[in-house]
Amino acid sequence: MTEDIRDLEPEEILRIASKGDGVTASGRFAWGAAPGDMLLADDSLEWGPHHVAPPCKHFGRCGGCQLQQLDEESLAAFVEGRVANASAAQELGAERLAPSRLSPPASRRRAALRAESSGGRVVIGYREAKSHRLVELEECPVLAPELVALLGPLRKLLITMGKSMGGKPARKGKPARHAAPRMGADIEMTLVDQGVDLGVKGLTGEGLAAAEAMLDFAREHRLARLTMDAGYGFETVWEPEPVTVTLGGVPVPFPPGSFLQATGDGEAALVDAARAWIGDAPTVLDLFSGLGTFAFALAGPETRVLAAEAARDAHLACKAAADRAQLPIFCVHRDLFRNPLQPDELDRFAAVLLDPPRAGAREQVEAIAASAVGRVVYVSCNPSSWSRDAARLVEAGFRLVELRPVGQFRWSTHVELASYFER
Repeated sequence: MTEDIRDLEPEEILRIASKGDGVTASGRFAWGAAPGDMLLADDSLEWGPHHVAPPCKHFGRCGGCQLQQLDEESLAAFVEGRVANASAAQELGAERLAPSRLSPPASRRRAALRAESSGGRVVIGYREAKSHRLVELEECPVLAPELVALLGPLRKLLITMGKSMGGKPARKGKPARHAAPRMGADIEMTLVDQGVDLGVKGLTGEGLAAAEAMLDFAREHRLARLTMDAGYGFETVWEPEPVTVTLGGVPVPFPPGSFLQATGDGEAALVDAARAWIGDAPTVLDLFSGLGTFAFALAGPETRVLAAEAARDAHLACKAAADRAQLPIFCVHRDLFRNPLQPDELDRFAAVLLDPPRAGAREQVEAIAASAVGRVVYVSCNPSSWSRDAARLVEAGFRLVELRPVGQFRWSTHVELASYFER
């Protein structure tokens, strides 16, 4: 039988689970709780010392953040706990767990949003939690102010774009039928060296009015670039000068849609860890190198870097920037899932750095385990897949020297880490 609500005693929230719910000693869960809160018999919460008022009016509806109710101390403890638990679950024996590094509010430099319209009204935002409905963003304490400032003007631009897709104006005295056809688009915004790089997927700018509206928008808001993708790849509408991002002090071409660490602060934390651990290694292999976030930070007069990446645009951008800067970075276009570097190739390097996608790098880690490499830096955006790969390294004779938790995605349950292994 279900326990009578009157028999339930108030219970303290002891911790925050991996998906963001508070948990009591008896296993009761409560959304929106903080450690130290009291969960009452009717499932309401009595706030404790670590519970703060969420800074965003959309919290609770928007699916972008789950942890805005946590103060700084408990948020840092959550990030650290996720990483520590992943290590402990595989009995990795980490020798040192560094304090969490949290990116500050208003520092997220890239965003992927959804835009939809119906009846002449455009909504831009994130999905509601566990729903396909959109939350119209009026504010966002996570995103950089430059990105938030574009949301209102962008809604007006998309209304104009929608009308260019075939809508008919309303007749006098009658409702506006088909004034703006239903449309949907994916919006990508990234802060680059020249300003905001804006990409719109799912719309075409057909007609003179739409083309003029896009160009006027780009000029007025001083966009670094405006691209459109109607399903056949990005087409550049506006780019007054080549778009770049600075990595390790080097301007690197930024292809549309390329990956960039979510915050500059988070990137600095990960790069600082790699520099500290790799130190004076004369030869470094940078796997899943992307645009060269780590390669440009590590390369120098005493250190040569081989950067391996599967995405052709990122590979070519890294190569062009390295050649222009005359740095000892050698770029290889290679799919490391289908064709990982083998032990005899790995043996040529004093240290290996890898930063794979969320799925991890099982095959490549197997090859590293079978090689003679002495130092490995593993950067991960998924503690679960990292712990699986890390266990294989430990089994092969590596020891986990240090773990550094990084919370780039502030107030979310998404946690990243940097780790250092030595044989």
